[in-house]
Amino acid sequence: MSDEDMKAELERLRSENAALKKGASDGIRIKVSEKGAVSVYGMGRFPVTLYKEQWLKLRKDPLRAAGVARCAYDQRSAPADTPTHGR
Repeated sequence: MSDEDMKAELERLRSENAALKKGASDGIRIKVSEKGAVSVYGMGRFPVTLYKEQWLKLRKDPLRAAGVARCAYDQRSAPADTPTHGR
């Protein structure tokens, strides 16, 4: 690979990296893989990836899922001297 080719590739990668960083701050992005997994990006450091059957299970009982998540959040954010069940 010549110096010119390496410089061009480096510039392409820098541009791609800048675009990815910009997209990360723009909120939530959704991507569907070839195998049918749906990944949600922008909710944290790593994407949340579930297959169709998993999304359907979650969709059947969204209030329960939200309640479990809230309970876990409440337990983790409680002060150390506050008793919570499950600890």
